[in-house]
Amino acid sequence: MTNPVIAEVTRGGIVESRHRGAFAVVDHTGHVVAAEGAIAAAVFPRSAVKAFQCLAMVNSGAADRFGLTPEEIALCCASHNGEPDHVRVARSILKKAGNGEDLYECGAHWPSAEQTRFDLIREGHQYQQVHNNCSGKHAGMLALARQLGVDPHGYSTREHPVQQLIARTMGEICDVGLDAQPWGIDGCSVPTWAMPLKNMALGFACLSDPAFDAGRRIIEAVQAHPFMVAGTNDFDTLLMTEVPRVFVKTGAEGVYCGCIPHARLGIALKIDDGASRASEVAMASVLAGLDVWTEKERETLQRFRHHELTNWRKFEVGEVRGLSL
Repeated sequence: MTNPVIAEVTRGGIVESRHRGAFAVVDHTGHVVAAEGAIAAAVFPRSAVKAFQCLAMVNSGAADRFGLTPEEIALCCASHNGEPDHVRVARSILKKAGNGEDLYECGAHWPSAEQTRFDLIREGHQYQQVHNNCSGKHAGMLALARQLGVDPHGYSTREHPVQQLIARTMGEICDVGLDAQPWGIDGCSVPTWAMPLKNMALGFACLSDPAFDAGRRIIEAVQAHPFMVAGTNDFDTLLMTEVPRVFVKTGAEGVYCGCIPHARLGIALKIDDGASRASEVAMASVLAGLDVWTEKERETLQRFRHHELTNWRKFEVGEVRGLSL
């Protein structure tokens, strides 16, 4: 099916670009509360489901064994900017579990945070794997390897016990058999399994079950430390800071997932063309359209539905806006 337009870009008072996509809002029983588009089609969730990858580690007992703090658990769910505090916490996770940076298999890139990148260059330092936006997740995976008592080398491969346990955990909470689903390799080298949006949303609804200790621990960690999930001026951090009762997480290629714990609702969204500028405002629109907020929270979410566009001279030239859904 052709997915509907769920975000637009304007300039000069007219619509310049349109972004099609699909989304599903699901409760903990699997009931679809709201949806648009092809929610049964399998898509790669990418980094939007890092909380499920972290869940395998927390469920295994690794977080307790190595004394991981809420701040550290939050970083395990992050696509962070590589800022100094992100690096500090990633190194702390590694140290607690007896791992070194030499075991990382995520690859190295410059920090996403511009100021941090400039500081490294100015000081004559090279970027390292710990600056990778997935270094917290990988530190958690290495801790899981130690907890399982297996060789950490090759932990990023599909056949490794770490990824096998993650796949089982993800399949169970999302109620989908991942063995029958397409899979690929993510940007940080770990496997990524495609699944329907409605199953992703179900997984996040189940994660928010107050009786689910591991899920509650993860949600409380990310809500208490939104900076760890992304970083300075990033959409995830800004939204969770201003609306503390929500948990949202972006993924590459226009994917967004999250949950509303107090309402036990999970959300999954995908923009067809992969544009993050559209997925952000569309996610805010989906959230704002749900009748589960205080008036103040709803007003805040409405603000996040619009993203001003400026040119190089800082003139306002248009906006990216999520449509009322």
